[in-house]
Amino acid sequence: MKGQQTLGYTQFISPSPATTAQLKLCHSSEYIADFLNGSLTDKAVKKMGFPHSPELVERTLYSVGASIQATENALNSGLAANLSGGYHHAYSNYGSGFCIFNDLAIAAAHLIATEQADTVLIFDCDVHQGDGTAQITQQHEQIISCSIHCEQNFPRQKQHSNYDFGLPANTTDAEYLTTLEQALELCVRLHQPDIILYNAGADIYTKDELGLFDVSLAGVYARDFAVLNLCKQRNIPLMCALGGGYQRNINDLIRVC
Repeated sequence: MKGQQTLGYTQFISPSPATTAQLKLCHSSEYIADFLNGSLTDKAVKKMGFPHSPELVERTLYSVGASIQATENALNSGLAANLSGGYHHAYSNYGSGFCIFNDLAIAAAHLIATEQADTVLIFDCDVHQGDGTAQITQQHEQIISCSIHCEQNFPRQKQHSNYDFGLPANTTDAEYLTTLEQALELCVRLHQPDIILYNAGADIYTKDELGLFDVSLAGVYARDFAVLNLCKQRNIPLMCALGGGYQRNINDLIRVC
């Protein structure tokens, strides 16, 4: 989209690409340079999951920039979303699991570095643990990471978030929603975040091919409503990223997102 477009109460904004300085808030200079210049090792490219191309670099920088801009917009308007984003497997010095740079961690660090926020909560509800986010935020005490995920799913080796809620395969709506509400309430009560960055992974859905949960479409909607409702009640700005979702049936994927 070019410029800005308005649909009802929804405003669509074209982001600017992330800068190298912004990437360095969470990633090593060497890793950033190797990715941008196309000089990653074959092993690093395989772990990242994408072959290098100028188009990939451009898309990646715009996706991170969109999360940064969405967090700032959320602070001003109360709610904003990045139609991409949620690249939570990216570590400080390498990419992993189709995630190159950790956009939510970068966006959170940007808010703190620019003194727009004192405490940021990254509330990760993708079915896979946000291992990269956990690793990065260990170095950022003002960023609180919480991950609700399938314990038996990727990544095989989990990292330590501030709060981890690993649920078993085949978890259903009731168990999932109870855990979510308790986890979110706990994080908000203990840390009083200035903003919540919500990774709204669609891969908790029962039909997701990489999910392992048994959460219905109504359960996914209830999850999103619970997060939105708490933020509205507590007057906490909310930024959403779409996160993961792996279905060949595009219509199902659209509905669950």
